Amino acid sequence: MSPTASTSTVGGGGSAEPSGVKKTSKRPKYSKFTQQELPACKPILTPSWVILTFLVAGVVFIPLGVICLFASQGVVEIVDRYDTDCVPASSRDNKVAYIQSEGDKICNRTITVTKTMKNPVYVYYQLENFYQNHRRYVKSRNDAQLKSPREERDVKTCAPEDNVGGEPIVPCGLVAWSLFNDTYRFSRNSQQLPVNKKGISWKSDRDNKFGKNVFPKNFQAGAPIGGGTLDPKKPLSEQEDLIVWMRTAALPTFRKLYGKIETDLHAGDTITVMLQNNYNTYSFNGEKKLVLSTTSWLGGRNDFLGIAYLTVGSICLFLAVTFAVLYLVKPRQLGDPSYLSWNRSAGG
Repeated sequence: MSPTASTSTVGGGGSAEPSGVKKTSKRPKYSKFTQQELPACKPILTPSWVILTFLVAGVVFIPLGVICLFASQGVVEIVDRYDTDCVPASSRDNKVAYIQSEGDKICNRTITVTKTMKNPVYVYYQLENFYQNHRRYVKSRNDAQLKSPREERDVKTCAPEDNVGGEPIVPCGLVAWSLFNDTYRFSRNSQQLPVNKKGISWKSDRDNKFGKNVFPKNFQAGAPIGGGTLDPKKPLSEQEDLIVWMRTAALPTFRKLYGKIETDLHAGDTITVMLQNNYNTYSFNGEKKLVLSTTSWLGGRNDFLGIAYLTVGSICLFLAVTFAVLYLVKPRQLGDPSYLSWNRSAGG
């Protein structure tokens, strides 16, 4: 073999890659999805389109707002605050001592119906400055215990209302312990108006969250007593006042359903309410109110939705008119859309 040939062979072998070795690459596999090249709608917002969009939104939202406001205004509502008036004048300097004392705390109130209220008339109690959303309060309960008798001794999350004398409390926790216990009786022209307390809770709660074979045990047996008591002979699934109360409120001012009056109340009727002022809201400067209300297809009285629709619709209508005037008075020439990146060819 000649020296020249040997040199050429050695030089060529030094620069060549070994046979059978593949060159690796970190480049991902090409696809239109990863490269964001899928077909897409890319509208060009011309002045005409912007003006038309705002105009349509305004024309749709404003009538909707008017309809919602009319529906809300059609709800007849009577609100009566009684927590202060139902404390005797001699005890108003120390309301807490009065509410914690023994004896009946009967209070009579008179309500005048201003507009006819078609049945059913819903009876609510309203509490203010009561923070049911407090973290410790909300966590002081055991949902498994409410549903199954096998979990009645699982009270580790219910402190401080977990047991009495070593025996578990059913239902345990601060939420159940603070059950609202004011009562209301209604009469009109010396004739009693019955209040239906059946079906005031969510059916899903009765069927799925409160057991049909779970009965109260040791409830309100220790001191201090927080609120109302429960019938130990009735299962929790039938104690609807408790079920309504256990669905905690998100805000410090809330209403909960007490019952339904299934009789029409006519304008000018005088309703006498005999109530038991038992619930202590005086310790935290809370307020108690009795509410009688009808409903509409939107629910109870709430002007927020109608006002929101009117506000947004008015703003859209104002912007549509403003942009239309600017476009007519001082028009601006649009650019050529063919220069947009998605309209240009790949080679261009």
